[in-house]
Amino acid sequence: MDVRETPAAPSDDDSDRLHQLGYAQELKRTMSQFSNFAVSFTIISILSGCLTLYGFGMATGGPAAMIWGWPLVGIFVVLVGLGMAEVCSSYPTAGGLYYWAAKLAPRNGPAWSWFTGWFNLIGQIAVTAGIDFGAALFLNAFLDLQFGFSATPGHTIMLLAIILVVHGVLNTFGVRIVAVLNNISVWWHLIGVAVIVGVLVFVPAQHQDASFVFGHFVNNTGWGSSVYVFLLGLLVAQYTLTGYDASAHMTEETVNAAKAGPRGIVTSILVSLVAGWILLIGLTFAIQDYDGALGSETGVPPAQIFIDATGAATGKFLLLICIGAQLFCGMASVTANSRMIYAFARDGAIPGSRFWHKINKRTQTPTNAVWLGTGGAFLLALPYLWSKTAYFAVTSIAVVGLYVAYVIPVFLRVRKGADFEPGPWSLGKWGKPVGIIATAWVVFIFVLFMLPQVSPVTVDSFNYAPIAFLVVLGGAGLWWVLSARKWFTGPKVQGSAEELAAVEQELKELA
Repeated sequence: MDVRETPAAPSDDDSDRLHQLGYAQELKRTMSQFSNFAVSFTIISILSGCLTLYGFGMATGGPAAMIWGWPLVGIFVVLVGLGMAEVCSSYPTAGGLYYWAAKLAPRNGPAWSWFTGWFNLIGQIAVTAGIDFGAALFLNAFLDLQFGFSATPGHTIMLLAIILVVHGVLNTFGVRIVAVLNNISVWWHLIGVAVIVGVLVFVPAQHQDASFVFGHFVNNTGWGSSVYVFLLGLLVAQYTLTGYDASAHMTEETVNAAKAGPRGIVTSILVSLVAGWILLIGLTFAIQDYDGALGSETGVPPAQIFIDATGAATGKFLLLICIGAQLFCGMASVTANSRMIYAFARDGAIPGSRFWHKINKRTQTPTNAVWLGTGGAFLLALPYLWSKTAYFAVTSIAVVGLYVAYVIPVFLRVRKGADFEPGPWSLGKWGKPVGIIATAWVVFIFVLFMLPQVSPVTVDSFNYAPIAFLVVLGGAGLWWVLSARKWFTGPKVQGSAEELAAVEQELKELA
């Protein structure tokens, strides 16, 4: 991949393929392959997911679970990503997962599409909530250390609201500014990891030994089973390695989408796997006081590790690098989230679809969908005011929602067998075994991350992920049974070739 590439003019092949899928070119197609990769890499954000859940990992399996869980989870994530990439190449549209499900289902396509879309929707909103909530936690920790702005739930939620508003505003200015910031974000993450690891290697006077980093097991959960606790600790890696479906949702804005979208999915996973493991190992080697970091008053163990290992000034500098990465990550998540909402609303699957599908004529971006995504993320994070374990529930919701949506099209592609028509990026004979293993893994983590994470289970420690799914998906299921099954036919075709051309001409005249 040439990182020097610049956005090219949309090709006729891109427009023709989108027309074949039934849609007009309403969104600006200006993203390069690198920009498409950058969106997914930014949302995965090893400086967000790894570090915001690091404290959870310290108590739930400790270094042994985090360090060995990362490559273990990574193997299965790569398989899920490969399966998604193959399908993305066949259907490069902003609808992504739910569109794929509709086209691949041998029967009952609208039902498959409906529930895939709703899993994707709740997962997208939850991951936006989790990312920006993590940014608010780290920002609150910095403000506490620097200015004495105490790290309380009320302050954190207030900062979350501000961050979401900023990301909403940024995403109203169009895809160009977001694409530029995402390109910057790639280098911020890679250079940031190098700086953090470099400082943690050379500055501290002492480090943990290898047996601690790769073998120390910690169980502060209250559960007696070490195996169960180790499996719960996989949430650190599994939550971090989410969001790469963004490359699919941005395909209607990407040049050479049938190849660039799949490459964006796979490359973002592989680069994140390598850089993320290096970051985890470097951070764990630098721990000076394990219990002190875990019980830090800021509520952000990595911040305490930075300060203990390098001193206050350098520690705060490293913390700022993390905050910048998390803010980039949240911005990209809002972008991808809004495209999914836009596409789902385009097909009438969200209450008030006509409003949420509306395109800003000046910027050619789905502005209303941006604000639905940010508003939903804020509401999902609000329970933190009453329960400090709410953040871990949000991450579970994100993992389960997204991965179920990820694997449904992969599973349907396996069922389709030889009838599947691959695009220019294909797994060939490996498509079926990859899809089977990926599906089995997602079934496993669906059950795992719905289970209680702390014992005894109380109101404060309860994993409310099952309740969130029951409310949202139960409502979607009820709506399907009572009404939607009578009129929702899956992704809608916007019109004939002439009608699609007329829509595009109108947008050109208004731009």
